[in-house]
Amino acid sequence: MTAEQYLAADLRRAIAEDPRTAELGVRVTVRGNHVLLTGDVTCEERRAALEEVLQDVAPELHVMNDVCVTPAGEPVGEEELR
Repeated sequence: MTAEQYLAADLRRAIAEDPRTAELGVRVTVRGNHVLLTGDVTCEERRAALEEVLQDVAPELHVMNDVCVTPAGEPVGEEELR
């Protein structure tokens, strides 16, 4: 593994273990001093918390947050089966 892969693994672990995020499905890619986050979260607050965690862990890195917010609420209305 390269140094970038080790750093990405450390950042993924930080995102998974920090109580602000506790995210397992966010992908982390490191290229030089840039970190790309991709995946889905349930709310905008969680998306912002990802950046906060990475800034706490590695303030020297530039974070590009491409994580999508996909609400996971209850379905609205009834489903019609045919």
